[in-house]
Amino acid sequence: MISIPPERIAQIERRHADLAAQMGNPDLASDKFVQLSKDYAELTPVVEAAKAVRLLREEQAGLGEMLADPEMREMAEAELAEIAEKLPDAERKLALSMLPRDSADERAAMLEIRAGTGGDEAALFAADLFRMYQRYAESQGWRVEVISASSSDVGGFREVVASVTGTGVFARLKFESGVHRVQRVPATETQGRIHTSAATVAVLPEAEEVDVQIDEARDLRIDVFRSSGPGGQSVNTTDSAVRITHIPSGLVVIQQDEKSQHKNKAKALKVLRTRLYEAEREKLHDARAADRKSMVGSGDRSERIRTYNFPQGRITDHRIGLTLHRLSEVMEGPALDELISALIAEDEAARLANLEAG
Repeated sequence: MISIPPERIAQIERRHADLAAQMGNPDLASDKFVQLSKDYAELTPVVEAAKAVRLLREEQAGLGEMLADPEMREMAEAELAEIAEKLPDAERKLALSMLPRDSADERAAMLEIRAGTGGDEAALFAADLFRMYQRYAESQGWRVEVISASSSDVGGFREVVASVTGTGVFARLKFESGVHRVQRVPATETQGRIHTSAATVAVLPEAEEVDVQIDEARDLRIDVFRSSGPGGQSVNTTDSAVRITHIPSGLVVIQQDEKSQHKNKAKALKVLRTRLYEAEREKLHDARAADRKSMVGSGDRSERIRTYNFPQGRITDHRIGLTLHRLSEVMEGPALDELISALIAEDEAARLANLEAG
């Protein structure tokens, strides 16, 4: 376990106190105050964890001196044993609080699910996954808004895109990106044979306007057309569907779920900003981490991450080798948290190991 040097703890506490003093300056500009407040808030959990470690170490040192006193020795040894149990956990919490944070962790997320190999069964599985995430979001107190959906003939989804808003959404959902494989007997299968199909999941942190600068007049080509339903039939008598092409990148977003052209344009711009923001994040990630891969995978949508085996009632996450024989509970939503928590713990352990090695 990493042991944070006392001088590093003192440095953190001094920085925190210095920020508090600067924020107390009545002549401070409002934009500077906002930035200082943000830095102070980010450092506060680190300071609290550092204080817990410092107090335990001071108590440990004081008890160590008491060992020389025969009358106090037994009590000191008992209390030292208690501290020896508490200190590693406190030091681990401090090390975790000092790890570089993903700036997108507190953001809302764009959830994109697409049917992969397997035809109708893949589309049905995509719909099952979407319902799983909806129920999980509900258990977390989050809100899910469908941005666009393309239904299959049998009632599943060829594609569904939704916005998930709430506290810490991206932090908990970001490891869900990748290929999800299902093994089960389809309802249409008369011979009882198990079929394997797949769906891809992408979880992207939602962008804010300040993240992605778009000059609508210069960067975008916006086309409007009449919405169409299954089989090409018109479902709207006005030109309300919107196709936005981002000329610099070539990205194209089509939105036609709303009857209002204005609403379709707003939703399409939201999706476009999120995809452009994610493209920039991926560039930065590749530049910073080209020499190593996270324990829980790269988040690449082409990487098979999980298998849902219905005949055996089990779900396996291949990145961390975790199998749960509680598939039905996971598909109901809330039990998904056990998998997500395990992935987060594995990621934290890998980053702590890199910090120690570095």
